[in-house]
Amino acid sequence: MASPIPSRYFPGRALAFEYSLPLKGHSKRPIIRSMTQPIKRLSVLMPVYNEARTLRTIVARVLASPVDLEIELVCVDDGSKDESLELLRVLAAADPRIKVFTHPLNRGKGAAIRTAIAQMTGDVAIVQDSDLEYDPAEFGKILKPILEGRADAVFGSRFASSPERRVLFFWHSLGNKALTFVTNVLNDLNLTDMETCYKAVRADILRQLRLESERFGIEPEITSRLAQWGARIYEVPISYHGRTYVEGKNIGWRDGVQALWLLAKFRFFDTRFTHHRGMYAARAVNRAKRYNRWLMEQFAPYLGDRVMEAGCGIGNFTELLLSRKRLVCVDPDRVFAETLQQRFGHLANVRVIESDLADPLLHSELADEALDSVLCLNVLEHISEPGKVLSGLHQTLRPGGTIAVLVPNDPALMSDADDELGHLRRYTVDSLAAEMNAAGFDTVSVRAFNRLGGIGWAMNRRLKRQAVSSVQMRVFDLLVPVARLLDTTKWGRPLTLLAVGRKAAKAE
Repeated sequence: MASPIPSRYFPGRALAFEYSLPLKGHSKRPIIRSMTQPIKRLSVLMPVYNEARTLRTIVARVLASPVDLEIELVCVDDGSKDESLELLRVLAAADPRIKVFTHPLNRGKGAAIRTAIAQMTGDVAIVQDSDLEYDPAEFGKILKPILEGRADAVFGSRFASSPERRVLFFWHSLGNKALTFVTNVLNDLNLTDMETCYKAVRADILRQLRLESERFGIEPEITSRLAQWGARIYEVPISYHGRTYVEGKNIGWRDGVQALWLLAKFRFFDTRFTHHRGMYAARAVNRAKRYNRWLMEQFAPYLGDRVMEAGCGIGNFTELLLSRKRLVCVDPDRVFAETLQQRFGHLANVRVIESDLADPLLHSELADEALDSVLCLNVLEHISEPGKVLSGLHQTLRPGGTIAVLVPNDPALMSDADDELGHLRRYTVDSLAAEMNAAGFDTVSVRAFNRLGGIGWAMNRRLKRQAVSSVQMRVFDLLVPVARLLDTTKWGRPLTLLAVGRKAAKAE
């Protein structure tokens, strides 16, 4: 039995942290880990270019911000021609919280922010311009939704009933609102201020985003990538003390035109939003709702009321199992486990666990769950010793329980996309049946599935594509009626194999 120990806290939110009881031969150690890491340090990312007149003031305001977190200020001098770099070095020598990095030549705000992201060590990050337009005294209310575990990113909006803002340029404001409108249309959001400097993002997510913009395009890029990630984005109103072009404002109409192009680019052409290979694939599959339902139909007769989903990803199939009396969701990837906790952890019938599927402590921990079925989709091909995982799942099931498995079919279909997805193998009917029998399961059925998908995979293989995009998945989803029809024939090479095994019932 696991006992909850409310032993760790971060500002505004307690963390449940469960431990397994010690087993013979094993030391006591957590297998059910905290789904939200304690937030202790704030990284303030400050791009600097020719801001010597305001730099000392804004640095002092950042370091004096009334937040109950450690603050590190990551400054990147982007080829300044004034005394900005010298001043930064003087300030850093006086305060170890300041870190200074340099670009020999001016590359742009986006490049400076990307350098700062690579150097930050905090748990959450916020961008701070080196002028005086934004007030660091408001960090607290911007960070609040993240600290309370409700948000992955928070935008400080200058237009959402701001308590105070300087009245300046109509056309500049109209341009901001136009860009925000296009952002919302393309990404299905309802932001009021996409171009705001104040974007606070959980550092673990920010590091995973694929960002390439050099100049002011970093604002639409971060927003688009967060939307593609599926991040929980909040807005809070902030005050704004804008400056004039005489005072040093740099952004112009050309940057607005570029932002429009980048928004279209990220939505339709360059959709690879993350370095996390599994997240990219999972978000693509999430676009194929018809396919997901079709696949679940194949396994529905074998799933009972108490189900374990082994290797859930972001929950594409989990969302189709929420009506079960008990649903235990296990994934070894912290990013996926946290996503599951955020999506479904509030439901009384759902339990989310981050654990290695081969860990014997996991299966001992789940003995009291009386699980009658296990769903194991796209898991075994990633594991060096799949037999150990199947044996553990066999142990977890109660007598007479069933396991439903999906794996990629046919070693001859191995491709660059398999490498990109981390596939170590593809199966045949005989090899999958043998693996399940060796783990103790009686094989109920092993059959081919998704012949239309096999055609698409073969095309990608011939074209040497390394990933299946969300566009491809949306197109395939429209063709699911055709895929259903094709699967009634024996024509073509199926993409996957479906297997069902049963654990023997106890003898009378």
